[in-house]
Amino acid sequence: MSRFAAPIAEQIWDMKYRLKHADGTPQDATVEDTWRRIARSLADVETDKTVWEEKFYNALEDFKYLPAGRITAGAGTGRSVTLFNCFVMGTVPDSMSGIFDMLKEAALTMQQGGGIGYDFSTIRPRGADVLGVAADASGPLSFMDVWDAMCRTIMSAGSRRGAMMATMRCDHPDIEDFITAKKDPARLRMFNVSVLISDAFMEAVKADGSWDLHFNDKVYHTVSARDLWNKIMQSTYAQAEPGVIFIDRINAMNNLNYCEDIAATNPCGEQPLPPYGACLLGSINLARLVKNPFEDAAEMDEAEMIELVATAVRMMDNVVDASRFPLEAQAREAQAKRRIGLGVTGLADALLMVGSQYGTEEAARQTERWMKAIARAAYLASVDLAKEKGAFPLFDADKYLASGNMMQMDDDVRDAIKKHGIRNALLTSIAPTGTISLYAGNVSSGIEPVFAYAYTRKVLQKDGSRTEEEVVDYAVQLWREKFGDKALPDYFVNAQTLEPQAHVRMQAAAQKWIDSSISKTINCPEDIDFDAFKDVYMQAWDTGCKGCTTYRPNDVTGSVLSVSEESEKTPEIDTGADVVYISEPLNRPQALEGHTYKVKWPDSEHAIYITINDVILNGNRRPFEVFINSKNMEHFAWTVALTRMISAVFRRGGDVSFVVEELKAVFDPRGGAWMEGKYIPSILAAIGGVIETHLVRTGFIEGEGMGLKSDPQAEVVAVGEAPRGKACPSCGQFDLRMVEGCMTCGSCGHSKCG
Repeated sequence: MSRFAAPIAEQIWDMKYRLKHADGTPQDATVEDTWRRIARSLADVETDKTVWEEKFYNALEDFKYLPAGRITAGAGTGRSVTLFNCFVMGTVPDSMSGIFDMLKEAALTMQQGGGIGYDFSTIRPRGADVLGVAADASGPLSFMDVWDAMCRTIMSAGSRRGAMMATMRCDHPDIEDFITAKKDPARLRMFNVSVLISDAFMEAVKADGSWDLHFNDKVYHTVSARDLWNKIMQSTYAQAEPGVIFIDRINAMNNLNYCEDIAATNPCGEQPLPPYGACLLGSINLARLVKNPFEDAAEMDEAEMIELVATAVRMMDNVVDASRFPLEAQAREAQAKRRIGLGVTGLADALLMVGSQYGTEEAARQTERWMKAIARAAYLASVDLAKEKGAFPLFDADKYLASGNMMQMDDDVRDAIKKHGIRNALLTSIAPTGTISLYAGNVSSGIEPVFAYAYTRKVLQKDGSRTEEEVVDYAVQLWREKFGDKALPDYFVNAQTLEPQAHVRMQAAAQKWIDSSISKTINCPEDIDFDAFKDVYMQAWDTGCKGCTTYRPNDVTGSVLSVSEESEKTPEIDTGADVVYISEPLNRPQALEGHTYKVKWPDSEHAIYITINDVILNGNRRPFEVFINSKNMEHFAWTVALTRMISAVFRRGGDVSFVVEELKAVFDPRGGAWMEGKYIPSILAAIGGVIETHLVRTGFIEGEGMGLKSDPQAEVVAVGEAPRGKACPSCGQFDLRMVEGCMTCGSCGHSKCG
């Protein structure tokens, strides 16, 4: 009998975590083989390998402990990949050679499967003097563009594009450009961006004081702190970025503030890290640990939880020794501090099972109790490891125990650390768990509320056909098994119905006992007014959160798909709501209006002719099909393929501007060409530029295109179709939503955060 609760769980295992030969033949015949592979690999560094392999296997069994995807996919495979999810790279030097050394390190890290974070505050602002060359600096944003282009070309670990986080201090002279950089939808697509907010800045905001923007002790501008705060808020209100990181609070609460300074995080923000720091992640599945769910005697099995935490800490500590690292500096950093990030998933489901409504004061108190129990168990387990294997090399008892985080720990934990040391400098973090939560039976993700009780998903089969299946939340499925068609109780709430303040309350409750940070999205209604929106961030600051990420559906970010309420019998699915589907292609009219463009590429004897035809929908014009023709027979196969694929995308409707972005990102290793005064990196990029020009002329997108001469016959009209937000870069569906601080596709599971 399959261990998987739903077909989607088995599909994710097969697609992402199952070990296969190069030809696709499975090596892991069952998920038990996957668990065994991981357990054996992580027990290999133990003296008594057999005993610990069985303990590790028991922790993995039935999805009780969920190592992060890199570990599940990579442990025991013999592949040259890192088992660490993400890294913060070295401090970027303020020199050309140093900057490009950092770029090389970033490429090597992403090549092995690691997401990266960078603080760009160390680069001098735009317009500053560049000594020795009589020139002005181009500023950190220009170098971020270089990183972005590099990331587009690196396929992380052979299966997905890399994820990056860029941070900048709130007092950097270019901070206002940083805040607004992603208003251009084609810019910095591979980055999440966050502003590093200091305590002094928040005090200035509250006092409506002035704020100096400076670099190397030179003040470039003085602005109103409140005006700058409002600019940050306006940008994230409109487009969900930048995020906010309370960096002074992070450093004050850091166990290692005596030997490191943090200025950046991993791509999803749950791991603030020093230069070359690495994040090693795993989650306790709380939904599997509730005894007597939905009954009066329902409770968390804390004894099992504590035992599971201890085993998980040991497994994660072993990963430090078992993993490869892209760079030697990363290996040294990991070995010196042995930090891990043990978190939870299934919190919302567990609360439902014990009869508690997510977001209430009661639920917050319950969450804090569980998080404290996990933190205590983790720290005491690490002390036991220190007795056996030694403390982390940079351990200094007095300095370690003086950090803000350790001051709140119980005396027995502090006494044990002082007497015996501790193996792992930091232990707890709550990471995005979207994919592994589905793999574990669609438990609620991380500490997020249940997104939807059930929804329909169309799944691509091996024969090319698509089948529909219902994806049901783990707690709802348990309710159905116990009570059949009985209506769900009132305390079953989901992400669509919660007030933002309820989200913040839960984040703050969990943060108290999480020594790193939390990846969490605070969902805001589309009609929330700006002042109320700003209050969410101020509440996050006032209640002790280390950062804040919100998502407000709108024309830029796309709409979070609504979900129908629970009926008296079973969850009804609104087919126009949270349903993942491929829309039916538009039918082709008998006649279409279009324009033909001529492109002469230097390496080709013959010109390429690109015809773009538009369809009129509700009186508005949008692209429908493309034809690419050339007399050069060497171009025949790929131009036909490109014609068919782009036309197929156009006929699906929605925002198809990502086609332009993808084509323009293609670089020819033989070199590009100059066209209309611009350097074009490849013939495919030239075609992307032509399509962009056409879409600009017809009002479908904003921009300048390639700057081709205007066609006086072109009909320019505003497109009136309701925007659907950005398309998924992996599958093209318009089902992107912010989950745990990261844009995630509900259709294919693609996540920018890895």
